[in-house]
Order: sequence, then structure tokens, then C-alpha cells
Amino acid sequence: MLKEFKDFAVRGNVVDMAVGIIIGAAFTTIINTLVNEVVMPPIGVLLGGVDFSDFYLLLKEGSKAAPYESLAAAKSAGAVTLSYGIFVNACISFLIVTFVMFLSVKGINRLRAKEDAAPDPAVRECPFCCSPVSVKAKRCPMCTSELK
Repeated sequence: MLKEFKDFAVRGNVVDMAVGIIIGAAFTTIINTLVNEVVMPPIGVLLGGVDFSDFYLLLKEGSKAAPYESLAAAKSAGAVTLSYGIFVNACISFLIVTFVMFLSVKGINRLRAKEDAAPDPAVRECPFCCSPVSVKAKRCPMCTSELK
């Protein structure tokens, strides 16, 4: 049983998946930093100095009476909040990650298509029935048409 587990654990797919998860976690950290520190501040400036991470809806006041200066102040006072600004940041992070992944997959598929598209020079297409025919053939084996 231990040998079977070892074979499973070191099999290529499991190791590849583990590497992918680790790289994905590191990539998520990079994207979150990009969104929170690079993308959102200019958007906040364009909207009049707004910081999306401080957007919240007060559900219940804490020990100190409202209004609170920021989300952190509300939480430290024990207030119950609906922090939709953090959700907006998370949605923007998600959109950036999915767009980058889309571009990556599209590029990889384009490279694969070039590799797969290399035609076999020993085969051509029959102009009558479109089946593959040897370049040396004088007749199509499928439709028996005479080939030039």
C-alpha cells in the first residue's frame, strides 16, 4: 500500500498539479498587490480620492457611536459592517486574473496550433472526396477518382 501511495504521489500529474497550485498562489499575491496598490489608487483619485477598501455599510454600531473614519475604525469599535469595498477589489482582482489566464491559454493554444498544423508531406487531399491520399497515388482509394 505504501508503494502504491509513493507511485501516486510522484506520478507526473500530481507533481505538475502541486507546482501549478504553488505558482497560482504566488500569482494571486502579485495580482492582489497590483490591484490594491497600482490599479485602485488611480481609480480612487479619478473618483475624488476614494479608497474602495473603505467602502462599507454599517449594520450595527459598535461600542463607539458612528460615524467611523474608516472600515478599520468601525471594526476596532466592534461594529458589524458589510464590507462591499473589499468585494469590489476582489472582483477587480478576479477579472485581472481571468484576463491574464485567458491571454496565457490563448497564446499556448496558438503555439500548439502551429505545431499541430504541420501537414504531412506524404499525404494530400483528394479534390473530389476530400479524403487523405498518398502523394504517390494515381487514384483515390475512397472514391476511385483519377488524380493528377
